[in-house]
Amino acid sequence: MRYLALASDYDGTLASEGVMSVECGAALARLRRSGRRAILVTGRRLDDLRSVCPHLDVFDYVVGENGALAYAPQTRELTLLGKPPPAAFIERLTHLGVGGIEVGKVMVATWLPHHVKVLQVIQEMGLDLRIVFNRTAVIVLPAGIDKATGLDHALRKLGLSFHEVVGVGDAENDLAFLQRCECPVAVANAVPPVRELAAFVTQGNAGRGVTELIEELIATDLSRMHGKLPRNRIAIGALPDGVPVTIPPYGVNVLIAGPSGSGKSTVAAGIVERLMQHAYQVCIVDPEGDYATLPEVITLGSPNHPVRLNEALAILEDPKLSLNINLLGLKLADRPEYFGQLFPRLSALRTRTGRPHWIVLDEAHHMLPLEWGHVPKALPQKLGETILVTVHPEHLPPSILSIIDIVIAAGGEPAATLRSFADAAGCALAWPETLAHKEGQIVIWLVREAMAPFAASGATPRRDRIRHRRKYAEGHMRFHSFFFRGPDNRHNLRAQNLAMFCQLAEGIDEETWLYHLRRGDYSRWLRGAVKDRYLADQVERVEQRRSLTPTQTRMLIRNLIGTRYTLPE
Repeated sequence: MRYLALASDYDGTLASEGVMSVECGAALARLRRSGRRAILVTGRRLDDLRSVCPHLDVFDYVVGENGALAYAPQTRELTLLGKPPPAAFIERLTHLGVGGIEVGKVMVATWLPHHVKVLQVIQEMGLDLRIVFNRTAVIVLPAGIDKATGLDHALRKLGLSFHEVVGVGDAENDLAFLQRCECPVAVANAVPPVRELAAFVTQGNAGRGVTELIEELIATDLSRMHGKLPRNRIAIGALPDGVPVTIPPYGVNVLIAGPSGSGKSTVAAGIVERLMQHAYQVCIVDPEGDYATLPEVITLGSPNHPVRLNEALAILEDPKLSLNINLLGLKLADRPEYFGQLFPRLSALRTRTGRPHWIVLDEAHHMLPLEWGHVPKALPQKLGETILVTVHPEHLPPSILSIIDIVIAAGGEPAATLRSFADAAGCALAWPETLAHKEGQIVIWLVREAMAPFAASGATPRRDRIRHRRKYAEGHMRFHSFFFRGPDNRHNLRAQNLAMFCQLAEGIDEETWLYHLRRGDYSRWLRGAVKDRYLADQVERVEQRRSLTPTQTRMLIRNLIGTRYTLPE
C-alpha cells in the first residue's frame, strides 16, 4: 500500500452540524480493516468530542484542541502537547467582556469578533500565545502548537510519517496539517484556501466526501495520484535552461553508472539530500565509506565494527532518522549474504510503515553480483524507490536491470555507459546524434518513456560545516561541560566536550546512564550548552523511546553525535 493512514478533521469534514453519519463511521471501520490507520484531527475539546462522537475507538489516535493534546482511544492514554495559559489570562478576558469562552486542557476558544480583545490581552500580559481561526471560531494556543504538530505526535506513536498520510479537511485551521500530508484532499464544502491546496476535491460534502475518499483509498490506493503531486517530486538534476528534472518519490528505480572517479557517489549524495529535504527516510548501504560525511544521516559501521541488523532496524523505526550502513567491516565475499538478510527486513518494515522511503545501494554489484543465485528469492520483482550505483551495469543480474526506470550516466563516456546498460538489460538505446554533453554534466535516460537521453547538470550535495565545530567536538567547554553524576550524586565525571561525553557514555554504569537518559539531561545539555537544536531534538526522540535497550540508546546517541560532528577515532 502507498497510503497507510487517513487523517481527518471532524466538524465540516467527517461531521455535519456536529454529527458523524452512520455511513461515514462504517467507512472508517472498513478503512481500518484494510490495514490502514484512522486519525482524527480536530479543534474540539476531548470532553466535548465525546459528547457528539461517543465511538472514538473507530480511530487509532485523536488529536484534539487544534493539536494541543493527543489521545489514544485503545489505551486511553492522554498526552498534553502544550501548557495551559495562566488563570489570569482567562480572568482578564472575562473582565473585558469576551463572551463564549471555552477552556480546554491547553486551548482557549471564543468567537469573532472577540479576537481583537484576545490579542490585546496577549500583548498586555506578554504571553507566548497565538491565535488560530476556524471559520468564525477564535482559538488561542501556545506558540508552535497546531494541527500539524499534534498529528506529528500521533504519527510518531504509530510509527508512521506524514508521507504515508492522506489528509482531508474543510477549514482554515486544517491548512497546517494538510500542508504536511503527502496527499491533501478537500471536501466539497471546504473554504477556498483549502480547495486551492488540495490535490483534489471530493464530489460530496463533509461525511459523504470522506466516505467517497475512503472507498477510493481501499479500492485503488489513490493510484490516479501516484507521481502526479508536483510539490512532492524530487529533483535529480537541471536542464541547461535551469528547469529542474524531477522524479516521483514513489514507484521508480534509478541506476547511476559511470567509470571510477566519475562522480557517481556525488550525484547519489545530491539526490539523497533532496530526499531528506522533503523529509523522506533514506537507508544507504555503503560498501566503501563514501557517505559517512553526509549531514543528518546516521552512519553505523567501520572497518573494525560490522553493523548488526537489529541495530540498523532500530534506527529506521524512527521516521525522522536516515541511516548509512557502512560495510567496510565485512569481507567482499560476505556482502551478498549480508544484503540478502537485510533486504527482507527492510521490505517487512516498508510493508508495516512505508519506510525506509528510499534505499540506496552504492557499489550495487557488491551486494547483487551477476553470479549470485539468490537474487530471485532475496528481492521482489519490483524493488521500488531504490537507487543503485555501480561502475559496471553489466555486472548486475538482468532481473535487476529489467526493473530500472531511470538511468543516470556520469563521467566523460555516457554513451558507452548507457549502451552497456541497454545491452545487459536487453532494451534498445537510441543515442541522439545532436546530444551535446559537456564535462561535469550527467546524461539522463528515462527508460520507460519514449524519450531519448538528454544532458543535465547533476544534483550536487551541499556541505554542512557543523561537523567541524571543534570547539564542541574536542575543545574545552569549561562550565558548560556535562557531568555524569547519577542518582544521589554518587559520581562526578566531567565531559568537557562531545568526544569525552561519548567516551564516558560507553563506560558509565547502566544505572547512571539511564538516570540522565530518563530525565532528558542529554538533550537538555545539547540544546542549552552545545546550542545544537537539531541534534538535541534527535537525542530527545531517543530519550523518549522506552522500547530501546540501554545499549541501543547509547549506540544511537553516540552515532547521532558522531554523524553531526567530526570526532577523533
